[in-house]
Amino acid sequence: MRGDREALGEKKDRWILWITAIAMLAAGLGLRDPWPADEPRFALVAKQMVTSGQWFFPMRGLEYYSDKPPLFMWGIAFFLKLTGSMRLAFLLPSLLSSLVTLGVVMDMGRRLWGHRGDIVAGCVLLSTFQFVLQAKTAQIDAMLCMWTTLALYGVMRHLLFGPAWGWYGFGFFAMGLGVITKGVGFLPLFMGVPWIFGRVRGWRYLSPLPWLSFRWLTGPPLFFLAIGLWLLPMLWWVSHSGDPALDLYRDDILFTQTVQRYGASWTHIRPFWYYLVEVIPFFWLPVTLWLPWLVPAWYQGLKDRDGRLLLLLGWVVCVVLFFSGSAGKRGVYMLPAIPALVLAVTPFFSRILQASGAQCLMLWLLRVIGVVVLAICGVTLVIPMERVGQALLRYEVNPYPLLFFLGGTALTLGLGAGRRRAFQAAAIFGVCFWVVHGLWLGPILNAGRSSAPLMARVGSMIGPSAELGLVSWKEQTLLYADRPAMTFGFRHASRKEQLDRARLWRQGGPHRWLLVPNLKEGEGFDPDKIEAVGWKHRRTWYLVAP
Repeated sequence: MRGDREALGEKKDRWILWITAIAMLAAGLGLRDPWPADEPRFALVAKQMVTSGQWFFPMRGLEYYSDKPPLFMWGIAFFLKLTGSMRLAFLLPSLLSSLVTLGVVMDMGRRLWGHRGDIVAGCVLLSTFQFVLQAKTAQIDAMLCMWTTLALYGVMRHLLFGPAWGWYGFGFFAMGLGVITKGVGFLPLFMGVPWIFGRVRGWRYLSPLPWLSFRWLTGPPLFFLAIGLWLLPMLWWVSHSGDPALDLYRDDILFTQTVQRYGASWTHIRPFWYYLVEVIPFFWLPVTLWLPWLVPAWYQGLKDRDGRLLLLLGWVVCVVLFFSGSAGKRGVYMLPAIPALVLAVTPFFSRILQASGAQCLMLWLLRVIGVVVLAICGVTLVIPMERVGQALLRYEVNPYPLLFFLGGTALTLGLGAGRRRAFQAAAIFGVCFWVVHGLWLGPILNAGRSSAPLMARVGSMIGPSAELGLVSWKEQTLLYADRPAMTFGFRHASRKEQLDRARLWRQGGPHRWLLVPNLKEGEGFDPDKIEAVGWKHRRTWYLVAP
């Protein structure tokens, strides 16, 4: 009877967890537009897939988009075709990918750590700042994280609970799909490093797999099969097209955007220690706050030769070192390591819950958040600051009601909850924050961050019968143009080249207008025909009349 009650309680807790997860991750879906820098790019590529019918070679305006493989854009395009709404479609791939990741982490938590391991793993994952943030953002990394987590699941089913050669092959196939989502989908291969170390040293819980077996060779073909689903047709099409632009697309996506981007990166240059100092301490909150209790527990577990911890923590270290080795770094690159980190936290979470120091730390975190947010609001209201006022006007937003609500909620929970309810108070604030983030913050920021208002203004100024050309344009301006707009290049054409082409195009019809940012004297246009449209995305936009 008691076992039945416990099973019923666990089932109820799982339902509550999933309902909470959907409320947190899906809140705000359909209430905002794609925001720079990355979201409008992927949304534009997907929109052009749907409108042109050309799905295989992504395009940005008139140029092929070769920065990333097309799988993520296919997801947005599919949902755009299905729903007819970009506001819904552009966030759905990240949302669904994150829910799959959550389900996989929960299942692995139960298999690794037994009773309630799935519920604990799910709660810790949903508390991790970067995971939820990326679930609510239309960047490729949430989908990449899904594939790497699925690959880890398959590989760990084999290395810990095997032999399970079917799951081993599944892991390699998932890695291949990760590669055609974003080039680093092979990251789960690094789990071989701690596994080999653990097998040689005789660590516990590692499956006694044969060192020499032809079945190890079944993984790589499945890995390349998944990649070939996109790569082989792409190479065949390029080789038979005779189009130099497609040759450039092939070379760029296979070499420049992969090997060269890692080995000789030209963007987002950061020092080696960037992730350890500037990313992980904040984006992996609250796990990083628990390190004083986790590190001794991890040390003891590794000292006891626990192969489960060795695989999880060893893989996280490998991922951090791999990305730290490249000069080009972005905080979002750390996302795939979070599921393994969460699984390494899971068996020790009950100790953290009961530690008085951790309880006090969570309460003080809420109090500090509340005091800082309310203090910022009070100072900027009492002592008007020119730069703050300009920013609020520029982004057309009044954030004070939202900030007072969040700051007041955090302070109330931090002061009102007892020490034993500190984690419950932090969980309530976390759910509240993410729901408010989607339902309130996104909509009030949208007018300032979206190009839709700017392009609506452009459409009303030039009239319904005019043609529009874009010079030195941004993805969001083409995405929200209210008519088919002419472009004159993007990455492969300088501003001067675009202006020269635009002048020729402008002479070919009587109602052709140009939209140009930061127009300068001497660029060859009659000042009487230039009219400012407004400031958006750190640029002043001008219309040039026919």
